[in-house]
Amino acid sequence: MATVRSSATAWSLSAVAAGVLLAGCSGSVTVGKTTPKLSADKLSDTLAEKLAATTGQPKPDVSCPEDLVGKVGTTTRCTLTAGDGGSLGVTVTVTSVEDDRINFDFKADDKVSPAAS
Repeated sequence: MATVRSSATAWSLSAVAAGVLLAGCSGSVTVGKTTPKLSADKLSDTLAEKLAATTGQPKPDVSCPEDLVGKVGTTTRCTLTAGDGGSLGVTVTVTSVEDDRINFDFKADDKVSPAAS
C-alpha cells in the first residue's frame, strides 16, 4: 500500500511540476514599502495560489524560508510538500521591480524528493 500512496504522491507532485513548467509561471506582488521586500509567508501563499491556478489542483502546502528582496536577479528556494511528506523544490527569481511591485518567475524542480523514512 505504501508504494501506491508514494506513487500517487509522486504523480501528483509531478503533475504540479509539469503544469508549472508548461505554463511558464510568473507572479507579482505590490508590497508598499520604500525598499520592496515580500515576506516569506506572503510569498508562500502567492506561490500556492499560482500553482493551484496553473495546475487545476488543490492549493498545495508551500513554505519559503526567507523574505524575497525586490532586486532583479534575487532568488530564493521554496518547498512544496505533499501530504505524505514528499517534496518538490521551487526556485523563485525576481524579474523586475516597478516602484513597490516585485515581479518574479518560478520553476519547480523536475524530480520529487521522497518522504524521509
